[in-house]
Amino acid sequence: MATAAQSVSATPSSLSWIEQFLKDELSPYPGRTALVARMVIAATLVMVVCMVFRIPYAFQGSIYALIVSRESSQATFKSAASILSMTGIGAAYLLASAWFVISIPMLHLLWVMASFFLGFYAISTIKNFGASSTFAIVICIGVPLWDRHLSAEANVEDTLWLCLASAIGVVVTVGVETVFSRIKPGEDIVAGITDRLGAVENLAMCFATDCPCVQPQANVVRLAMVGTSLLRRTLQRSVYAPNYAEQMGAVIALTGRLVDLAANVTSPVKLSDEDRKQVRLLAENVGSVRSALLAQGTSPLNASRLPQKDVPHTIPLLTEMENTIQLMKDVLTGSQSSRVFASRPSSGDPPPSFIVRDAFTNLKHIQFALKGCLTASLCYIVYNGVDWPGISTAVTTCFLTALSTVGSSRQKQVLRISGAVVGGFLIGMGSQIFILPFLDSIAGFTILFVVVTAFASWFMTASPRLSYFGVQIGVAFCLIHLNSFAIEPSLSIARDRVVGILFGLITMWLVFDQLWGASAVSDMKRGFLSTVRLLAQFAREPISTDYNVAAERSYSLREAINSNFDAARASADGVLFEFGPSRQQDLAWRTKFRQWQPQLRLLFIAEIALWKYRAQLPGFELPHTLGAAQRAFDDELARALEAIADRIEGQRSQLGLFEESLARLERAVSTCEGPQPKTADRYQAFLFLHRRIESVTTSLQKEIGNTV
Repeated sequence: MATAAQSVSATPSSLSWIEQFLKDELSPYPGRTALVARMVIAATLVMVVCMVFRIPYAFQGSIYALIVSRESSQATFKSAASILSMTGIGAAYLLASAWFVISIPMLHLLWVMASFFLGFYAISTIKNFGASSTFAIVICIGVPLWDRHLSAEANVEDTLWLCLASAIGVVVTVGVETVFSRIKPGEDIVAGITDRLGAVENLAMCFATDCPCVQPQANVVRLAMVGTSLLRRTLQRSVYAPNYAEQMGAVIALTGRLVDLAANVTSPVKLSDEDRKQVRLLAENVGSVRSALLAQGTSPLNASRLPQKDVPHTIPLLTEMENTIQLMKDVLTGSQSSRVFASRPSSGDPPPSFIVRDAFTNLKHIQFALKGCLTASLCYIVYNGVDWPGISTAVTTCFLTALSTVGSSRQKQVLRISGAVVGGFLIGMGSQIFILPFLDSIAGFTILFVVVTAFASWFMTASPRLSYFGVQIGVAFCLIHLNSFAIEPSLSIARDRVVGILFGLITMWLVFDQLWGASAVSDMKRGFLSTVRLLAQFAREPISTDYNVAAERSYSLREAINSNFDAARASADGVLFEFGPSRQQDLAWRTKFRQWQPQLRLLFIAEIALWKYRAQLPGFELPHTLGAAQRAFDDELARALEAIADRIEGQRSQLGLFEESLARLERAVSTCEGPQPKTADRYQAFLFLHRRIESVTTSLQKEIGNTV
């Protein structure tokens, strides 16, 4: 690793990194404005209902209205059901267990600690993060209610009010999402398909008109990495007629294939007039399919075949894209059976589970819960010992920032404290001093609430690297101004909230960093290695001759690889928040991994585009000799990737080059090419993808071999 530390300039430019980071995260994307509008409407309605009918804990309902998933109507209903059920379970746990310990101080303290442990254990073991965090929030807010010197009836009543406010937030959110889905029926599936087709159409038009292609190419690559798994899951949960569901499943599969091909298209140096005409024709055909889907069958779809050129295209994958869009047209017009394209879930996969499968066997879950329990218990004991209940947000801080690595935890702590400063001090206290004294009605406060919520929601709709900043702005503002049914005149509430957050962060630093520290760079390294090994596994797919089984395995591997890419990116951000004697070396490794990751993404996208040849899908069948040469190339690629992973781990491995396997593949292509221009064009596209894979892999081998 010392070599890596010496090979690069370790310290990144902080200002340039922050500037580019904010530019990437805050730029608008399709659907972001509509999503923010729905979030603001739901949160505002919850606030108004709770204020008008004087329902306590309005802040809880408004926060839930912001965090309920809105990926699709089905996802919203599922997220809402999970939040409601876990809210009920958490409240039932509090009411059932507090009755036994409320009158015994020592037993009460043990009950508080056990409750904290249970909350952190739920965060670690429940797959649905919304459900697990909901249960944890009910615990960390509900436990302090039973510390007050009030009657049991008052505590029970407040616990039930807490559940009611949460239920109002969820129900209002579901209602808003239902209304919007009725305005645009079929948005969940059709919009996802048309967004992808629109991105491909824009890229093709840029090629045809010599416009800058950087942003359209970036959009297509992003959609290729996202994949179509969400669309497929939405379709599987739908209640559409079997014929329509089968047809849309085929359209989704073909759309994913078209995006995968477009993501591998490189900007040509110069296009001939014939190629420019062909690319424009492709864009028009993609646009006609997109228009037909948006019109939901009311717009006629031209079912004529795409004309083929008599000479190979300058863009190697153009013919493949033409064939794919033609197959999509055939499926929509009914001239091609959709059964072969629409995969069904394989019965060999294990059934989905609510908790992780190693919840009761992996000691890491116990360790995580113990660390979290220790931090929350320390905060609880201190704020009760000094009789300062206003800083009870320290406990909430522990629950919402305790992640598995120091870097990720610190990153979330920085986002939380900066969000608390902006939402608490600047917006919360600033509005108390400069705005609220001039407001005398709920209408004026509603305008302020809408503006602040829109600001917070825009950050919340960024990637996970920044979205928590928006969450904290909304949480801090709601905690300050939705605690009572009148304008809050005291600044002490905002002060106490922020002091509690600071205290919680200090406790987190002591426990998670000093006692049980885990380096974010090691987590980034593990994620990178896992990605490389999964890519090696994906290169050998499909291993089953059953198309449904092969397709499901492919989708599963793609989702796992995408998750690893995201995790490694988050860990790389976390490295910037770690300090110590190894910081320069860690930053050097971060720089290297960030240089290698885009190359892995290019390799992954090319592998996705080649999968259809290995699966022998209709229109992509290969002669036996060419298929054997491709399998030999894939085996050599898998061995090369595994050798790269072994070298990074410090094991001895020979990073040999595999140009010979590519040469054998080229010879096989030359023997299989016939006099038909269409066949020759298809084989050249096939060979182009393999040359790209060989180039990227060889570059990675050399860079990693020189670094490690």
